[in-house]
Amino acid sequence: MFNNVIFLTMKWPRQFITREDGTDVEAQAPLIISASRSTDISAFYSDWFFNRLKIGYSAWINPFTKEKNYIAYNKCKFIVFWSKNPNPLIPHLDELKERGIGCYVQYTLNDYEKEGLEKGVPSLDERIETFKALVDKLGKGNVIWRFDPLILTDEITINILLDKIKKIGDKLLGYTDKLVFSFADISTYKKVQSNLTINGIHYQEWDDESELKFAEALSELNKSSKWNYKLATCGEKVDLSEFGIEHNKCIDDELITKISYKDKELMDFLGIKIKCVDDFIFGSDDMPKDAIVINSDYYGVRSKSNKDTGQRALCGCIVSKDIGQYNTCPHMCEYCYANSDKTLAAGNYGLFVLNGGLGETII
Repeated sequence: MFNNVIFLTMKWPRQFITREDGTDVEAQAPLIISASRSTDISAFYSDWFFNRLKIGYSAWINPFTKEKNYIAYNKCKFIVFWSKNPNPLIPHLDELKERGIGCYVQYTLNDYEKEGLEKGVPSLDERIETFKALVDKLGKGNVIWRFDPLILTDEITINILLDKIKKIGDKLLGYTDKLVFSFADISTYKKVQSNLTINGIHYQEWDDESELKFAEALSELNKSSKWNYKLATCGEKVDLSEFGIEHNKCIDDELITKISYKDKELMDFLGIKIKCVDDFIFGSDDMPKDAIVINSDYYGVRSKSNKDTGQRALCGCIVSKDIGQYNTCPHMCEYCYANSDKTLAAGNYGLFVLNGGLGETII
């Protein structure tokens, strides 16, 4: 709850914009957009978002203060999409390229079909094909596979989770080089706990022993399957480095740099200086150990931390502006942390559709 309130204090550039009704309002003008941690914009609101991008602004309602805040898009340089079904996003990707906006996709590709924990998503086979289509469009490395969250129930054991991961990992071989995961922290998120209880899901909490057991087995699976995926956790305290598993930055200045290193304004904002590898080779420069290797010609050097202090302490993400709204995702996942209840989310989405998706906000 506290994260969103802090998030509004981010010192993005401010400007006045003219709304569609002719009134002038002050708006944030972020360079990096998160779309979105709070709802699946790619799956359900792609047309709305790209229409707002064309118009030049949208509005976001703070879920705690109920205050309407405006977001201008004229300075947007990069978008990180989060989705369980980004297929509707694909037809819009050329528009981003035309606007000079970079992007990558955090693609949550779970397998809870048998247990019915994600009733609103397409079949697993369809989602895997969407993953491949996105990679064909954006390039390998720009679509990140997430199995998130990992849930233990009376039907789902660690071994079953590993079998599910292997099934997907084998099919994504050649299309990804990374797997990001998190352990369902149910007791911390009361909405998740309530949703699971109401829906009769007999869950089990992860503990230190089970997390270490899973991490060791996943690391072995990564080796035995010859995937050689980079393994990373999202927002986890546990140190799994002994198994070759790192802490992730889901909104990642390193990946953004690799994709958009030619955008000087964005690089200046991130405090990253782009240097030529030839300078290093001929001795006029020393490549730092933490240099961002972009390609055979260029690398980047950071001059500051971009960590988003408005997120959870264990979150590694850099600064961005999230434009989503809670209680608007109709995927109907039984464990959802972003919806208070499925009926409310379905109702809000129904109103959005009834309104033709033409409003300043999703809700």
